[in-house]
Order: sequence, then C-alpha cells, then structure tokens
Amino acid sequence: MNTDLIKIDELLTRSVDSIYPSKEAFKDVLLSGKKISVYVGIDPTADYVHLGHSTNYLLLERLHKLGHKITVLVGDFTAMIGDPTDKMATRIVLTKDQVTKNLATFKSQIGKILDFENKENPIEFRFNSEWLSKLTFEKIIDIASNFTVQQMLQRDMFEKRISENKPLFVHEFFYPLMQGYDSVVLMVDLEIGGTDQTFNMLAGRTLVRRYLNREKFVLTTTLLVNPITGEKMMSKSLGTGVGLNETANNMFGKIMALPDSGIIQVFIDCTRLSMNDIGKNKRRLDTGENPRNIKIELAKEIVSMYHSKEMAEKAEEDFENTFKKGGIPEDTKEISVNKNETLSKVLIEQGLVKSKGELRRLIGEGAVGEVGGETITDFEYLINKNLTLKIGKRRFIKISLI
Repeated sequence: MNTDLIKIDELLTRSVDSIYPSKEAFKDVLLSGKKISVYVGIDPTADYVHLGHSTNYLLLERLHKLGHKITVLVGDFTAMIGDPTDKMATRIVLTKDQVTKNLATFKSQIGKILDFENKENPIEFRFNSEWLSKLTFEKIIDIASNFTVQQMLQRDMFEKRISENKPLFVHEFFYPLMQGYDSVVLMVDLEIGGTDQTFNMLAGRTLVRRYLNREKFVLTTTLLVNPITGEKMMSKSLGTGVGLNETANNMFGKIMALPDSGIIQVFIDCTRLSMNDIGKNKRRLDTGENPRNIKIELAKEIVSMYHSKEMAEKAEEDFENTFKKGGIPEDTKEISVNKNETLSKVLIEQGLVKSKGELRRLIGEGAVGEVGGETITDFEYLINKNLTLKIGKRRFIKISLI
C-alpha cells in the first residue's frame, strides 16, 4: 500500500466536500497501510456518463493508484425504482429494457478513466440487481426497520413536495434503503458520491453498522455548479452536460460553452492537471487575462484525456474555423434524402435533435437555418434543395437530394 502523505492529502482535499464521520479518522486509516474497499455507484438513467461523474472516477483512480480495492457499481435495479434525490417531482421509473439499452457502453466510457485491464489490482464492475432482485419481503422489512418516517421526511426535496402539495410515493422511500444495502453486500469501507447523494450514502453507513458492526466512511464530492446561478452544469436528468462518449469536436465545443465562472472548478474536478498548474491558471484569470484563452486550454486538456492530443489540436482548429471564421466542421455528417422529406423527421432520425419539442423550441429561437443563408421558421419545412444546416450553436449537417 502507498501511504505517501502528499498524495493522501490531495486525495482528502481535491474535489472533496465532506468526509463522514471525519477527515481525520479517514486519514488515519489511509496512513495505516490498510487496504480498504471503495465503491462508487451510478444509475443508468441515460446512455452516457458525463464530466460531472468523472470527478468520482478520478478520485477512484487516485485511490486505486494507492493500492486500494475499487468497485464501480451500476444501479441497474435501483434505476427501476427511481432516485428521488434533488427531484421536485417523481422521477420516471425505467423499464428493464431501457436500463439495458442505457448500460450498453457504460464500462467502456468509465474505462477511459479507470484501468479495468489492471491484473495486479483488478477493478470490479458490478450490478446491484445481483442481490436486490433477490431480496425477500421479510428482509426488506428488516432493512426498513432501521429508519423512521421522520428521517425520510426530513429530506429537502420531500419537505418541499409536501409543502407544495405535490405527490410523494411510498416506493421513493425504498431508494435510499436499497442503495444503503449495497454497502452491506459489498462490505465496503468507503463510499464516494456527490453531495446530492449524502442522505443515501449515510443510510448505507447506518446499515453497515447494523449488519456488519463496523465503520463505513462516506466521502462527498463537490458538484459542478455555475457559481453565479447555482445551477448544475452537468445533469443527466436535465439532458445537459458533456458526455464522455462525445466526439472530440462536440466535447471541445460544449466545454467552450461552459460559463467562464466555472473554468477553475472544472479544471479541479475533471482533469488530472496538478493543483499547482491549476493555481497558475487561476492567477491568470485573476490578473485579467481573457477567460477564453484558459478555457481553450481546459477544452484541449479534457479532449486529450478522452481522445488524444492530436484530436484535441484538430478540435481546436475546427472550432476556430467554425465559430470564429464562419466555416463548418470537417467531420460534418452528410446524408442524402428524397425530395420533400420533412426536415423535422430527418433531424430526429439523425440524432441532431432529441424530439419534436426540442426542434420547435430551436426554430422558435431562430436557431435553425442554412449556413450563410435563410433561417428556417416553419416546423413543417420540406426539403426541396441541397442544404447545409446549423442547428443550435454546435450542430451541423449537410443534406443533399437523391
């Protein structure tokens, strides 16, 4: 085990909000040379992992390099319950087929950070349906007996819903119980998650004490939020954020679209850049340097992590050509369609927009149109000529008639 004090101090501070029961107690364990078991959970509520999640996996990577046992747990069963965390309305429960579809590339995306091929200290990749789908009703009652209704109702989002006469369903109480029981089955010493998961992770701490009669540490990581508005910069539920499966160009463009005020926090939470180098970037901002310069370096750093340095350089070049010089990306998708095909159908089928509702919004905002030509204002627009379209800020497509 590696007990390097400098590395442990970074582990205890970088992207860390709180440690339960205390940072001091956890530091003593790390310095003792004991190999601990650590896990991070993620629910497949979408088919991508975003930069907001990468904070936890980069922290796992640091623990793995110190020699500790790592488990990535996919909540394929809990996703079918629906995590009520930070939700002012009941989260839509996913079907098994939806969960399976969303899971298809999870491991390969997370594997861009964690070394799943490591033989000396293997990283486990597991699914909580292994045990949660087999729980008896008797066991569920026993798990539930460790918590009171008052404890559940103290959760902020539940209190708000009740005060606003919004429905609160019984099955939503089961989510923290099931997530908590994951810690018991995995016999973990530490669980890592965002501050929005504190209640669920502390439920696991309660159950570990009850069933295993020992301590479980909880480490909460900082969430990527706009420091001015307080809104999350990355959210699967809201369909925002930068996916780890994005193309180099899309990733670069989306990072450039992040608020200037969040640049340094993204450096800290989402890159491997040293805190010393990040400090230099902060001083550049503080002394009045154009934030765009530092943001370009951030975009190149992140694209290099998930693609390559060469692709990061190319993405920067394409970004400059597209958004500064009025050109279009070299890798713009090209398709052929029949004359008088409905544009809305084509854009949805090609994945340029997610739904008719999104397209209506974009058209209403004047954000769909020919490059260097007319803006499209008709939702029922029929394609009767070759087009090069820009949709929103970063989406392009070339359409030619068959």
